[in-house]
Amino acid sequence: MAARCLGCANGTELRFAFKMAFQPIVEVAQDRIWGYEALVRGPNGESAHSVLSQLTDDQLYRFDQAARVMAIETAGKLFHDPAARLSINFMPNAVYEPRACIQKSLEAAKRANFPPHNLMFEFTENERMKDPAHVENIVASYKKLGFLTALDDFGAGYAGLNLLARLQPDLIKIDMELLRDIHLSSSKQVIVSGIASIARQLGITILAEGVESEAELTVLRAAGITLFQGYYFARPAFMSLPAIANLGGRLASG
Repeated sequence: MAARCLGCANGTELRFAFKMAFQPIVEVAQDRIWGYEALVRGPNGESAHSVLSQLTDDQLYRFDQAARVMAIETAGKLFHDPAARLSINFMPNAVYEPRACIQKSLEAAKRANFPPHNLMFEFTENERMKDPAHVENIVASYKKLGFLTALDDFGAGYAGLNLLARLQPDLIKIDMELLRDIHLSSSKQVIVSGIASIARQLGITILAEGVESEAELTVLRAAGITLFQGYYFARPAFMSLPAIANLGGRLASG
């Protein structure tokens, strides 16, 4: 077994509680739920900001571990589809050594009887990475362990083409600002179509998040995108799986 992550063990105790909400990721062409993203919430469903605003630098490691465990254990109770993926956000700067820091997640998956190969870890970097080589090592290590990796907010801030070329994640989530009202913007359509073409050639799957209308969905499907997430299908549900709308009526939660 890999060594325990000392940073996770030695971090300052968390003095706040939190729980999870789940939002579905749907594969429209197959009329199915592909997976769910786990989203941090306050103990009574308060916003993620209400939790993250209490976080201090010396709590990052412990919080990252606790959030992963909470997401996996809750998903183990809620998910009924053995093929449904669970997408978990993580902080690259809260990982000392990938194989050491993943041990608690693997133990949680075993306790919850959740298939580890159904885990996807997504990360975002809205500020320039202090150590891109460290993040590259995390992504490569997670791939070797059989997890999916995703780069969130692609097209915003520093999450651009150089980062994509270096990290080669399994999946990218296009920044919502590029998708908002895309049916009304020819420039956005050209940009998203170009991103989709690049991703296909690199063997990377695209997920369009923040979809709020049928008009947006139609344009994005025409660009060849297959995975979607947003209020058009379902809002996040607190400690439960939401019913899905606008997908043919044949989907069941889980």
